[in-house]
Amino acid sequence: MPSICCRPILSDNCFYCHGPDKNHRKGDLRLDAREELIKLGPQTLIERITTTDADDLMPPADSHKKLSSKQKDTLKQWIAEGAKYELHWAFVPPVKPKSGNSIDDFIRAELRRKGLQPAPRAPLETLIRRLSLDLTGLPPMQDNQTRREADKGQGSLSSYEQQVDALLASQHYGEHMAVDWLDAARFADTNGYQVDRDRELWPWRDWVIKAFNANMPFDQFTIEQIAGDLLPDATLDQKIATGFHRNHMLNEEGGIIAEEFLAEYTADRVETTAAVWLGQTFNCARCHDHKFDPFTQRDFYAMKAFFHNVPEKGVGLYSNPIRTNAPPFVKLPAPESEAQITALNAKLKPVEDKLKGLAASDLEPWAKRLAATKIDWQPLDPLKATGGDNPPQIADKAVLVGPQETRANNIVIKTKLPAGKVTAMRLECSTTAPSASFQWSGLNIGKSKLHAIDAAHASVLDNDRKTRSVLSVAPNKPVQALFELASPLEGSEVVITIGVENAGGPSQWRLYATTSAADLIAPASVVTIAEKEPARRTTAERKQLMDFRLAQMPEHRRLSEEAAALKKQIAAAEAEIPTTLVMEEQKEMRPTFILTRGAYDKPGEKVTAATPAVLPALAADLPRNRLGLARWLVSRENPLTARVIVNRFWQHFFGTGLVRTSEDFGSQGEPPSHPELLDWLAVTFQESGWDVKKLVKLIVTSETYQQSSQFSVSSAELDPMNRLLSRGPRHRLSAEVIRDQALAASGLLVEKIGGPSVKPYHPPGLYEQVVAQRDNPKATYQQGSGDDLHRRSLYTYWKRSVPHPGMLLFDAPFRETCALRRSRSNTPLQALNLMNDPTYVEAARFLAQRMIKNGGTSIESRLTHGFGVLLARKPRPQELQVLTAAVERSLKDFAQDPEAAKQLLTVGEAKTDDKLNPVELAAYTTAASTLINLDETITKE
Repeated sequence: MPSICCRPILSDNCFYCHGPDKNHRKGDLRLDAREELIKLGPQTLIERITTTDADDLMPPADSHKKLSSKQKDTLKQWIAEGAKYELHWAFVPPVKPKSGNSIDDFIRAELRRKGLQPAPRAPLETLIRRLSLDLTGLPPMQDNQTRREADKGQGSLSSYEQQVDALLASQHYGEHMAVDWLDAARFADTNGYQVDRDRELWPWRDWVIKAFNANMPFDQFTIEQIAGDLLPDATLDQKIATGFHRNHMLNEEGGIIAEEFLAEYTADRVETTAAVWLGQTFNCARCHDHKFDPFTQRDFYAMKAFFHNVPEKGVGLYSNPIRTNAPPFVKLPAPESEAQITALNAKLKPVEDKLKGLAASDLEPWAKRLAATKIDWQPLDPLKATGGDNPPQIADKAVLVGPQETRANNIVIKTKLPAGKVTAMRLECSTTAPSASFQWSGLNIGKSKLHAIDAAHASVLDNDRKTRSVLSVAPNKPVQALFELASPLEGSEVVITIGVENAGGPSQWRLYATTSAADLIAPASVVTIAEKEPARRTTAERKQLMDFRLAQMPEHRRLSEEAAALKKQIAAAEAEIPTTLVMEEQKEMRPTFILTRGAYDKPGEKVTAATPAVLPALAADLPRNRLGLARWLVSRENPLTARVIVNRFWQHFFGTGLVRTSEDFGSQGEPPSHPELLDWLAVTFQESGWDVKKLVKLIVTSETYQQSSQFSVSSAELDPMNRLLSRGPRHRLSAEVIRDQALAASGLLVEKIGGPSVKPYHPPGLYEQVVAQRDNPKATYQQGSGDDLHRRSLYTYWKRSVPHPGMLLFDAPFRETCALRRSRSNTPLQALNLMNDPTYVEAARFLAQRMIKNGGTSIESRLTHGFGVLLARKPRPQELQVLTAAVERSLKDFAQDPEAAKQLLTVGEAKTDDKLNPVELAAYTTAASTLINLDETITKE
């Protein structure tokens, strides 16, 4: 008996305590190695699993595991036959078996062994719909020749194969095939974690679509995503491809430890790479050796070293505007914006040249006057202070401001003014607490135009609350800021508004005004330089003095303001250039250490980049970087990648992989149902040059795929889960396909390929529970309009903290981590969604319009047309009878309540033909809604 029959039993019941993890091993006994079992004595194992003594019984009672009689008999037989250990099947390189030369050879051989017969070929109309949904995620087009032949009961294998070729050539093929890859890559439009702001990675998603449509060989598909930037003369597309490993979540929260999250990101890349290409659960080896498979903690961190050299900081840039990607990223071609930037730079250059050409001819006379002048700063007497999270108080001519939350706030102070013409004001911030901080984001003094005398605080005058002057104060360490008024201020009172985004601790503000000559008001550092003898000033001091004097000149100020306005326009134009996250390599290698128990701050032994020891080593001629790793993943020596990938393609078409646990090819995973077929497919895939479309065609043209999905008595009894593939695949469609099918059948689907994600209909109130909207009302869901409402579902905006509920209801993952296998649930909420979601109600309305306009004049012919559009078949007599009665009943009901008909027809933004009778359209809308909600409609038959 081969160990493949026993390893799952031992792994599930014994390896946790007696497996590869030496730190968790009990009794110094391991059962994953034959020499250890021999040392123990094989008969001892049998005694321990069959004893009636509760103290000696294995597995022990507190493990909550119990061997069945069949499992015990299997272990007894295995030991009686010599207890042979083979390397786990997945780690043995696949070899093309001689027992078959096609998919059907292997499937039918296994069916014969089990006493089963394959199911007959499905009707052509069923096959065409199955094929179209599987290859494009859309129902077959009505004008399709093969579809017409199926409707007439004609058609042949050659026409079916022609349909396969046509669908593989469709631009929609790449869109549909990309969805599973987006799950695997954990693609989303936001960074995740608490802040969960937007990011730009849709160009990578579009790259995946193009790669599938172009039939890029899978080995190249792998290399470009893992290490496209490291290829010689890497193209922009190859760099964009590396966005695969920038899809992980990114934390932008304040106060996080960058090193901690850098460890998270790199660990995520290791775990995702191992799962996607190797089918291994490497996350189990992050804190200790794997408990079930022969992977050590050293293996984990040696893999991490491949991904630990990206120039990233571990923390996002929360202070940056939304949509701003955290480096590294690349800019995408944007001809219009680039032309605008070029034109603005052309305007900026002469302005900057003029600024450089200005000189202050009176520097020394002015410096002498500055040194000799003492500015009379008169303290102001605040009359009233309001605003902020806590009402500010006035005491001893100071405004006392308490701590402020992180949001836009204003402290408004009404104060007296001294007699005369006020030329400048001084604001002083201090604290009586041990320390305090104040994020100062704005300043208004009446309606006066202000100039910052001290450039350190110029940002508070730019009318942009995102730019801030951060004040850190302590007792006896106040911060002062000086501002010149462009026109002297006269009057008895003035209102001063101080913008604040956050304040940690209490602060007190004192205000001062002066009527002194504005050109003699300067920061203390400038005055100190002016007081020195000219010959004793350093070069830097002479420059600082000259720059300050120049900044006071009217021409310099005019040119500076003009330059600042142009730079702001340039920055705005640059912000419109789309970017996408990519991978890059640092020039200096970042050291990698084994982290004790996975803790970021407990580095242990230093490691270098290497592949897992149990697998073939990296070839000597491969570089020890991501490019070397990528080439190793798709090398013929690697026993896992080809198996893992063909298994997931099989899963795509049959609903379940040959290895059901497609994410786990290890000891805890399920063995393949057809191991020889899996190996044959893996080797065939490699020999084809990793030709994806060839593999897909091989699968869908097989007789196994083309079987009817109808149960027979024998298959229901002997193959209830269809693991032997005694019948064709039948399972509920994915969330994306259900929605796209409805849009396509209604005629609403917008077939545009690629571009930024869009925001279709979305139930209200969900974002409000998660996002901080007090400062940014647009943080809530902003529904799109027009074409955005009817794009394919893979373009739907994906916010990790609030994924689209219509997707989640039908088991789409959150995409916070890699997902290789979606669950399939069946809940009442799904039916409620299909009947009430604006997407489906609107789709039903437009399907009804198609039925009325294109389906003839009778109820029966119109319903037949609806069946054909949505299900690619004609209705059965009983179905037609039930639905005809339903339409007649609805016509009567809506005729008696025309207002209800009008209300139904207002759901959704798209407008149907206003020439149609609303009562008739509403009646057929209810029938179309019934068709959309049929079990057959949301199921691949």
